[in-house]
Amino acid sequence: MRRLRRLFPAATAAALLAGTSCIPTPGFAQGAATDVFSPAQRKAIVEIVRNALKTDPTILSDAITSLRQNAANQQQLSAQQALAAHRSALLNPAASDAILGNAQAKVTVVEFYDPRCPYCRKVLPDLDRIVAEDKDVRILEKVVPVLGQGSLITSQALVAAFEEGGQGAYFKLQHAIMTDSAAPTVERMRTLAKQCGLNADQLAKDMNSPKVTAILQANMELGHGIGLDGTPTFVMNARQIIPGAVDYDELKQAIAHTR
Repeated sequence: MRRLRRLFPAATAAALLAGTSCIPTPGFAQGAATDVFSPAQRKAIVEIVRNALKTDPTILSDAITSLRQNAANQQQLSAQQALAAHRSALLNPAASDAILGNAQAKVTVVEFYDPRCPYCRKVLPDLDRIVAEDKDVRILEKVVPVLGQGSLITSQALVAAFEEGGQGAYFKLQHAIMTDSAAPTVERMRTLAKQCGLNADQLAKDMNSPKVTAILQANMELGHGIGLDGTPTFVMNARQIIPGAVDYDELKQAIAHTR
């Protein structure tokens, strides 16, 4: 068995059993495999591999582990390349970015979030706590409408609020929207805007303005550029991507790791 495993590496054994073909080595003729073994010999080899997998299942588990590790390594490489390509946009706030915490902080965390995402809503108090405790962390907020029409309406309202009243207006409306359970209609945005002391008529008008549309489009394009596949997604100092729901402790550890 040990000899067989040396002759047939785990990944090769899995490929043979699945009926896939191995990549030929350089200089190896395309039809060489069919010339080396007769049909009977090939059948015998497959049978040997099949029996080996039956008697020693670790061969297959090793193959799966190897494939997963290779996929993870490739994903990590792709992520690092994406971060390098968009480093400037991830470290330098855009004029339309709301900034949570000290705007001059050295540690920059970019959060891509959807106002309708329950995980984004859940992590919001943790973000407030982090910037309250650590004055050398700033969080750039990139709103991305990825969950349908309701997300688009709330995202438009948030960007419009920023355009109307800057950071203060944005964060007031953000809190109202992300703690609200009512259906996200334009009329509901008007109501929430009034409650926040904003000009509801102007906000409703600006929601569909070319400028608001361009800001949301830019956020989406940047998210796509780094491989965004869900919300929330955090980018730590343009070095590490943390996708999905994380808690306070995980965020603190990631920030410490990227200082």
